[in-house]
Amino acid sequence: MKYKQIKWLILILPTVTIGLWEYARHTFLLPYISMEMGNLLSPLLVFFVTILFLLRLFSILERIQEELKLEKARKAALIEREKLARELHDGIAQSLFLLSVKVNKFGRKNELEDHPDFQKIKQTLQHAHDDTRQAITNLKHSPNIDSFSWTETIHQYLTELKNNHLMNVDFQWEIEENKLSMKEKVEMFACIKEVVMNVIKHAKTNKIWILAKEIENGWVCQIKDNGVGFTNEVIQSSKGYGLQIIKDRARDMDWVFSMIRNDTETVIEFKKENN
Repeated sequence: MKYKQIKWLILILPTVTIGLWEYARHTFLLPYISMEMGNLLSPLLVFFVTILFLLRLFSILERIQEELKLEKARKAALIEREKLARELHDGIAQSLFLLSVKVNKFGRKNELEDHPDFQKIKQTLQHAHDDTRQAITNLKHSPNIDSFSWTETIHQYLTELKNNHLMNVDFQWEIEENKLSMKEKVEMFACIKEVVMNVIKHAKTNKIWILAKEIENGWVCQIKDNGVGFTNEVIQSSKGYGLQIIKDRARDMDWVFSMIRNDTETVIEFKKENN
């Protein structure tokens, strides 16, 4: 039912009700119902119709208004995301591309193309450019939280890792979807992506384990790799920008975050303990 139709029904229904009642009362019911009784029944009848029909119409009207507000908010958010994506493209992305061209030119001019430090600079610059392009792509598509499926999304991401980065991922997820709220799913997915990206950039390995299970009073998720790992000083200070993002997300969600180095493995763990 359309918005205008509901408004007209709300306006007309009481009038039509009292009109039909008065017509029926004066035409058919006068021999059976006195004038005083009819006058008493008139407001009761209007009240009954209001309760029976108008409240339902008001409920439908409120739902339509909420849907309109939500759609308006989503449209405004999408416009802002597109604006931010355009600014990123015209600003940072273009600057990174220009910087990459200048770095390559500088390397050729000074014969630094085979120097290990120069290669690291180029690699870091390429990662920054790739991350910016990925951010632009993500901003151009509004996330549909209502249809967010953890299982589908994580498996799509694992497929991308295997195809684009040649990563071998051992994925064992034993937490039921209804055990995680929608916000927890989104934040957990973001944390996993950040950890995996750090492994790709720094660990020098193509093997990752993502293990999650329910525990007695909550759940725990571990992400392990057998790469070169972080030094104890880095782990204790957590000065890395990516690590700080992960710690901030975990703190905001009231998760217990830990990162340790066990022999040849780096283990990052998120744990939720219900009170």
